[in-house]
Amino acid sequence: MKFPNIQALKDIAAIIGSEYVGDDNFPVHGMNEIHVVEPGDIVFVDHPKYYDKALQSAATIVLINKKVDCPEGKALLISDDPFRDFNKISTHFRPFQPATAIVAPTALIGEGTVIQPNTFVGNNVTIGKNCLIHSNVAIYDNTVIGDNVIIHSGTVLGGDAFYYKKRPEGFDQLLSCGRVVIEDNVGIGALCTIDKGVTGDTTIGAGTKIDNQVHIGHDTVIGKKCLIASQTGIAGCVVVEDEVTMWGQVGISSAITIGQKAVVLAQSGVGKSLEGGKVYFGSPAEESREKFKQIAHVKRIPEILEKLK
Repeated sequence: MKFPNIQALKDIAAIIGSEYVGDDNFPVHGMNEIHVVEPGDIVFVDHPKYYDKALQSAATIVLINKKVDCPEGKALLISDDPFRDFNKISTHFRPFQPATAIVAPTALIGEGTVIQPNTFVGNNVTIGKNCLIHSNVAIYDNTVIGDNVIIHSGTVLGGDAFYYKKRPEGFDQLLSCGRVVIEDNVGIGALCTIDKGVTGDTTIGAGTKIDNQVHIGHDTVIGKKCLIASQTGIAGCVVVEDEVTMWGQVGISSAITIGQKAVVLAQSGVGKSLEGGKVYFGSPAEESREKFKQIAHVKRIPEILEKLK
């Protein structure tokens, strides 16, 4: 998320009540998670295991829970609880705005777009031309939808990320202030849920078609002209490259990449990145021909045991 205006380091420190290392007027452009940070961004880190990754990332401001040597050209915000203070910054720059109408007056809706009754359109939503949004769709604040998009009933765009920190008293949620971006010519079935990014965008590429009851997690990027069949679940921070096909009930774990034109067959579980241009099956998913051979061998085990007797 980029701030409306460039902020000074001292002003960000004042918002969260923290010490800082760096020039008072060190420029702060926004905030982001580690996998999408850019120069000018704040990134937070609260575990020694990830200190080096955060300090060496593209982010130029590191919100950290220990005084460490500050890399050249960067600044530090020293906090006893970076997770909590990252939420404070999110809330300061993008606070929750209660709805005042079923279609917010700040929403921009393109020519020829039809929105069926009982659909909710939140604050600062943008919908392009010639879209068809069926009844009982919920489009949360700041969502961006392109031209010629079809969204079927019961779908929710922009729910919070499933991102929590375990504390003694329970689970503390990392607040989501990102967006959902739906590009042109996308089709989304009924009862789908697409979560917004924590600070960035969850993106569905142009021409992609999504079946009913599909879930897509925060900050995931789906490429162009993909096909995703029903009951597929895709975790957060996944990259699905162009023209990938996923058949029904595929499960994808977080922070992996599915290569261009890969095909993942039904009921497969994907726990690591997959090379493009191949067909995969099983849990854990492997190339389908090899997996089917393994299954055939397993079926022969009773016969082999009988022979051994």
